Amino acid sequence: MTDPWVALEPGADPLERMRLLRRAHETFTEAGTVSRPVRSVVADSWRRSARAGVGPDGTARVELSDGDLGSYRAEHPLARVMPLFRELMGTFAADGEHLLAVCDAQGRLLWVEGHAAARRRADGMNFVPGARWAESAVGTNAPGTAVALDRPVQVFATEHFIREVQPWTCAAAPVHDPRTGRLLGAIDITGGDGLAHPHSLAFVQAVARAAESQLALLAPAAESAEAFALTALGRDEALLVAGGRSTRLSRRHSEILVLLAAHPEGLTGDELLCALYEDESVTPVTLRAELARLRRLLGSGVLGSRPYRLLAPVESDAAVVERKLAVGAVTAAVSTYGGPLLPGSQAPAVVRMRRRLADGLRAALVSGRDPDLLADWARAPWGEDDLDVWQALAAIRPTAPVRARLAGLEAEQSVPPGRTPR
Repeated sequence: MTDPWVALEPGADPLERMRLLRRAHETFTEAGTVSRPVRSVVADSWRRSARAGVGPDGTARVELSDGDLGSYRAEHPLARVMPLFRELMGTFAADGEHLLAVCDAQGRLLWVEGHAAARRRADGMNFVPGARWAESAVGTNAPGTAVALDRPVQVFATEHFIREVQPWTCAAAPVHDPRTGRLLGAIDITGGDGLAHPHSLAFVQAVARAAESQLALLAPAAESAEAFALTALGRDEALLVAGGRSTRLSRRHSEILVLLAAHPEGLTGDELLCALYEDESVTPVTLRAELARLRRLLGSGVLGSRPYRLLAPVESDAAVVERKLAVGAVTAAVSTYGGPLLPGSQAPAVVRMRRRLADGLRAALVSGRDPDLLADWARAPWGEDDLDVWQALAAIRPTAPVRARLAGLEAEQSVPPGRTPR
């Protein structure tokens, strides 16, 4: 059989990589053990890892070190629950020769603590604070895959994508902001064969839930700025939620908040004017009036000026989808996607954002060739006329209703059967 690790070198076909990996895993046996099929969560992660260009001999890269790491950790929300993590998991990690690890939402390790010998072994593969263990950087691993999917994950030995990590077993669970639902990072337990038990996953899930409860208790005293959640997918008028209160925004205010949430660095008055209005005759006075009304609606200390920017954290559902898509978590991205971004908006910048988000999802669906995800998109209101998606679905699941719908679309759009429109 072809060596699957050779086939994983950059430039190899991703689907061929996956076929070889699956075949290698299904036939792999150790003395006294029976081979078993690859779990779907692992196969999907391998596929994303291969498409991200991760190689089997890769290693994690340290992105934060020394002072940068210290200041970043001090300001991170999970710093407030590190005492809880140590209390609940520290003894377990030390006694079992395991490691307690905490990463941020981008898969960067913030803390790695535990048994001294395990830490020395982990240092050899850069499983250290400041290193990026995102799935897109080092392939399948519990903390990286947990933040990519936003769900608890356990990864056993050879299920790891990189060879160097395969002696380890790990279990991780995501931790969220209890008020906004925003993903903050993940808590992970990493070690040897002693963790190859379902109880390990249940344990980290319980610790993650305890941390979220602790954050909920600490939040009022610890945060001076109120966090906002913005829902703008599939809605012409966005919904803004803060402190348990929901506010439906006007179309123009929806557009302004979507744009400012996407540009935390802020936008000048001229930039915002060009982003919002097709009509060049609209004056800055009109925009300033809209911003004044929005400032009164949001309350003091939320909307800054020169440049216009948000002074409080705002998490939009569009940003959540983009983050999941960026790390290859297509299933999670599709499940979060509630429809086109502000579908009735004609603001030039919003139109570009809406098209970019939808096109990114469509491309991931077509290349991913998951029939269930393709079917979900094709049968949604925004996908019922999507010829590319229907063609991809018909190639994988050529049922009579699918073929009939495809034929109808090709006729409507004057496309020869089997041809992709230009």
